[in-house]
Amino acid sequence: MKGIAASLLGTAAVIFVLTRSAAADGGSGSWAAYVQAGAEAAMVGALADWFAVTALFRHPLGLPIPHTAIIPTRKDRLGEGLSTFIGTHFLSADVVRDRLRSLAPAARAGAWLAHPDHARRVVSEGAVWLRGVVGVLRDDDVRAVLEQAVLPRLLATPVGPPLGRLLTTIVTERGHDGVVQLAVDRAVVWLVDNERLVVHAVTTQAPSWSPRMVDDAVAARVYRELVRVAGLVQSDKDHPLRRSLDRFLLQAGDDLQHDLQTIHRGEQLKASLLARADVRRALGDVVSAVRVALIEAVDDPDGALRHRATAALVSFAERLVADARLQAKVDGWLEGVVTHLVTTYRDEITATITDTVGRWDGPETARRIELAVGRDLQFIRINGTVVGALAGLAIHSVSQLLP
Repeated sequence: MKGIAASLLGTAAVIFVLTRSAAADGGSGSWAAYVQAGAEAAMVGALADWFAVTALFRHPLGLPIPHTAIIPTRKDRLGEGLSTFIGTHFLSADVVRDRLRSLAPAARAGAWLAHPDHARRVVSEGAVWLRGVVGVLRDDDVRAVLEQAVLPRLLATPVGPPLGRLLTTIVTERGHDGVVQLAVDRAVVWLVDNERLVVHAVTTQAPSWSPRMVDDAVAARVYRELVRVAGLVQSDKDHPLRRSLDRFLLQAGDDLQHDLQTIHRGEQLKASLLARADVRRALGDVVSAVRVALIEAVDDPDGALRHRATAALVSFAERLVADARLQAKVDGWLEGVVTHLVTTYRDEITATITDTVGRWDGPETARRIELAVGRDLQFIRINGTVVGALAGLAIHSVSQLLP
């Protein structure tokens, strides 16, 4: 493009030279004079635009003319201005918020994730990321985090009130019935299988003066009564003993929340347990086992974990598509997060532009920008040549019409 622009300048110069003698012989009204005027003005336009374009990037002909080589000498100001412009017009809170609202990201993401293949892809990518994060942790690292971060936090956080609330909720919602039933069933089985042990325990507690026959009869009666009561408790979910246990658990939950003495005793028990080395080792072993199990589950592409994660993601995506309120909630959350990040770190983002431009070499900066703009710069020179020729022709024509 530079060659084309320069060739037009050369062509205008050749035409000017060739038509000079003909214009002199024929006078100012001859055709040669018109062509000469156009060629002369074309040279002026081409040279003027060459100077203007060149002055942006370097000194024309290497001469240190003032206000030339603008980009190399003022690249720092250019970087600052570009940073300010982008920060003001592209990274402002209003611009980001309006752009997110126009995109409707929740609805679009929901429609994309509702496709099972897309959901599996997301889960697969997430599994790779999770595998990388969990995989770099060693057992020693896990135990160190547990010792230095988790256990001190457990010691500093009261456990009585949350445990009391949890226990109250479980009992109120009958979540403990299964555990109670299991315990009663095991108790009945144990009583049936250990009659001699129960009878022996009762007889050994009898007075020494009591006849052995009486002791055996009492022990047998006690055993039968225990089996009978245990059977009733097992079959009757509203048995008074069960309801008594419910009242006891509810009272314990209330005491854990409001009774200072119970809360204090709970904290002492927690501290004594966490102070034991075997308990700490057990907690570390549990966390390590969970880590290993998580890695194995994540590594299995056909495992239950990935299938459930995919199904859950598809289900959430379908809700996101169908529920306008959920869409608005997710859009609002995303809008708040992105706006906060942009406004908080806007200066750091735009500083990258300033720092990058500041590190560039002046001539190299000019070369990069000149290449980025490319052909349009040379079209300025070409247009200047053409417009100059037309202007020269017009001016010469007007001058011939004037008296």
